[in-house]
Amino acid sequence: MQDSTNKFTKIKKHTYNKFKTAIKNTALTVFAIGAISFAAGSSAQATEKLTTVYYVYVDKQYIGTVTDKTAIEGLIETKLKEAQSLNEELKLSLNSEVTYVPEQVFHANSETNHTEVAEEVMKEIKVQAEASALIIDGNPVAYVQNEEQANEIIKNLKLKYVSEDELKAVEAMKASATNTLPPLKENETRILDVKLSKEVSVKTEKIEPANILSVEDAVKLLEKGSLEEVKYTVKEGDVLGGIAQAHNLTSKQLLDLNPGLSEDSLLQIGQELNVTILKPYIHVMIEKEYFTNEVIPFEKEVVEDAKMPKGETKVKQEGKDGKRAATYHISVQNGQVLKKEIVKEEIIEQPAKHIVVKGTKVIPSRGEGSFVWPAVGGYVSSHVGNRWGRLHKGIDIARPSNRTIKAADNGVVVSAGYQGSFGNKIEIDHQNGYRTIYAHLSSINVKPGQVVSKGSKIGVMGSTGNSTGVHLHFELYKNGALQNPLNYIR
Repeated sequence: MQDSTNKFTKIKKHTYNKFKTAIKNTALTVFAIGAISFAAGSSAQATEKLTTVYYVYVDKQYIGTVTDKTAIEGLIETKLKEAQSLNEELKLSLNSEVTYVPEQVFHANSETNHTEVAEEVMKEIKVQAEASALIIDGNPVAYVQNEEQANEIIKNLKLKYVSEDELKAVEAMKASATNTLPPLKENETRILDVKLSKEVSVKTEKIEPANILSVEDAVKLLEKGSLEEVKYTVKEGDVLGGIAQAHNLTSKQLLDLNPGLSEDSLLQIGQELNVTILKPYIHVMIEKEYFTNEVIPFEKEVVEDAKMPKGETKVKQEGKDGKRAATYHISVQNGQVLKKEIVKEEIIEQPAKHIVVKGTKVIPSRGEGSFVWPAVGGYVSSHVGNRWGRLHKGIDIARPSNRTIKAADNGVVVSAGYQGSFGNKIEIDHQNGYRTIYAHLSSINVKPGQVVSKGSKIGVMGSTGNSTGVHLHFELYKNGALQNPLNYIR
């Protein structure tokens, strides 16, 4: 009989179902067997008393054996009260089921340690709170105390981009049976809808109280995707590209995250940089309409005229802006316009085209009014302006690919020959108010009165006359007034 009792009290690990079925449901049978054994024992055993022990389980896992379960029950109750005192608004409970299975034995196990069992039970159980989860795409992304707070979060997200009066007006309009809106006044904007980019549902769940957010933090989490932005402190030797690469960013992304920073910025040791790319869970979408009277810009049209000399133009019709009354539909995401389109317009005044007639008739002796570079390559070694105490009337072109000199535009050769400090010089009248001069040539290939075409060879670059070296001196006049050739050459 004594061996049987010790065997029961030394059991440390077994499954909850086995004990529940074998002990709880058959307690009378066990007691009857114990009574028979007791009757068959010695007279000394007959005087012994039965002791009740409790096998303690947490979620069907055996923890240990105690003779006084009230001590553990008291600890659990204290833990709940302490947690509840931190937030009286939460509805708290345990996330585990603690079960006690009783058994009567003649001798309790001397090795039973109530303190160890209690400590193990407190490790296994955790306090949980009933909270409202905000569900997006089927997943909980934030927890708050209740459904009222969840609805407040959704409202606060919208109020970041519209006023409370505007939000109330939208809700009233959507609730209206007629949904008839008055016409918009000029330059008036009306909000048609304020909604979130994804559906947000609310579901009651049980979680650890530490995971429950305030309304303010929940709004921040939904709009930024994170409660904390990671900062990086600049160290000696850091460069923008290296910092970006170390945080899986491009240089542009890093600059976008830190307004005021540019590629040329000088980083300071100890300077803090934001290296967190925000990934919002949700966006606020606003649909609105806008009415305005606006200008319709006139179009420009060029009409070619084969009878008019090339290079000449005349205005056939002056352009005039039109007017229209336009209603726009505008889609906005987090304050940024995504789309703007006209949904209704009324033309008040039609615009008139600005029509220009452009001549296309080529007259060999008449210039087109545009000039080509008169040499084959080269660069400007001296510009128009004061030089050596007097006016330098042209540009000097030196170091060409070859020394061919070309007519800058169609025209008639006025003079071609040697002329003092110019050396060998050619002057061309382009028959449209323009004249050009080419000087210091080594040789001349045209004669006075000869018609030349744009780009044709008229001589060879040289260093004749008052010249410091091989180059072309090129002058341009418009109606007798000296011009800077660089303003006309195309």
